[in-house]
Amino acid sequence: MVKARVHSIETMGLVDGPGIRVVVFMQGCKLRCAYCHNPDTWDKNGGFEITVDELLQKVKRYSIYFKHSGGGVTLSGGDPLLQPEFVIEFFKRCKEEGIHTTLDTSGYGIGMYDEILKYTDLVLLDIKHIEELEHKKLTGYDRHGFLEFLDALKRNNTKLWIRHVVVPGITDGEEHISALAEYINTIPNVEKIELLPYHVHGVNKYKELGIKYRLEGVEPLSKERLEELKRIMNTKLKDVLVK
Repeated sequence: MVKARVHSIETMGLVDGPGIRVVVFMQGCKLRCAYCHNPDTWDKNGGFEITVDELLQKVKRYSIYFKHSGGGVTLSGGDPLLQPEFVIEFFKRCKEEGIHTTLDTSGYGIGMYDEILKYTDLVLLDIKHIEELEHKKLTGYDRHGFLEFLDALKRNNTKLWIRHVVVPGITDGEEHISALAEYINTIPNVEKIELLPYHVHGVNKYKELGIKYRLEGVEPLSKERLEELKRIMNTKLKDVLVK
């Protein structure tokens, strides 16, 4: 019986894929992003255990909402790629039930990507940074894992939504945003791009967990600055506009 470690389950979600969705936040993440607002999902042994059958039964309760809104289920995290056997079996069962499947990931897993993507309708891909050194400073890892997963996405012709967190002093430079747009232009099947403003909603979790918050004192990104960066990005993008 395939099981997973899950942090929490959100019903009636509206931002993690199309339509109304059940969003499952899975435990475990390799990255240690400076701005992460869910440090309580890092530990792969945290949360609670659930089987594929148990989760599928929970998700199926919302099938009427999926049908009328074009929604479905999203596996998020942490990073679901660290529990590939569960993702494969769960998404396979979802497809048998006609439920749309979305994978929210930074691309750092342990393999089995082609089999996962066989049952994945959409990937929400979080691009942390496009420069090697800055990526490692921001996340603790180089870009190899991301690039390996990106190759699998291209190989499988998977539909993508791109996400990028804009952090003051780190990823809010106009040159960076322009270069990011040019990089996205090289990625096929991108249907949507989201620039997400840095916020401090999860800072209290660091205090509770006894972890030092690395961006202490960095103010949230203003709406005005975000809109300005979107305009700059849209001048560089070819096939899709940032929302």
